[in-house]
Amino acid sequence: MCNLYAMTSNQKAIREIAKVLDDLTGNLQPLPEIYPNTMAPIVRSGGNGRELVMARWGMPTPPGYLKGHRVDRGVTNIRNPSSTWWKRWESVQHRCLVPLTAFSEPERLPDGTSRPVWFARNDGEPLAFFAGIWCRWTSVRKLADGETTDDLFGFLTTDANLEVGAVHPKAMPVILTQPNELERWMTAPIAGALALQRPLPDGVLCRVQAPALAD
Repeated sequence: MCNLYAMTSNQKAIREIAKVLDDLTGNLQPLPEIYPNTMAPIVRSGGNGRELVMARWGMPTPPGYLKGHRVDRGVTNIRNPSSTWWKRWESVQHRCLVPLTAFSEPERLPDGTSRPVWFARNDGEPLAFFAGIWCRWTSVRKLADGETTDDLFGFLTTDANLEVGAVHPKAMPVILTQPNELERWMTAPIAGALALQRPLPDGVLCRVQAPALAD
């Protein structure tokens, strides 16, 4: 599953493509390696329209999986958004767009080790968006911090397409590349929005080198 991605595009491009009215991220620096339980930008619906904010990657873990654990490191990838646990966040108020320029899947090597393989758009456009959901939740994300209230996010997954399936056959993130897809995810009734939970067509992605510090 995708547990590493990059966002090295500038925030002006995010604002323009996602129709952001309020940018609350300050001076957003390139993020060539975004890991679970760390902060990253998302676009969500705010009181004055869409806003660009920072949130922690990893939605709340269902309680049954937390027995015996003192820390909830979160669920990054959501395969079944129609389940009882996730349905509480299916409304448009809890949907978000997660900007990315590349994402990584681990490739298993013959000696049993693995290495990250990076994928990006194959059309020369740098920016895309994961179809995400977000919430505000109180939990222990790090023992050193104790209980905190955080804005959390995760994104949907689906079947792998040809390029991703060659490395990770089970799944890939739901990635939106077209303006009408962004609008549909952020505004449509849930049935129409979940119709976007599908793999990108074969050939839309290509393998790339690990992202650099600047775009």
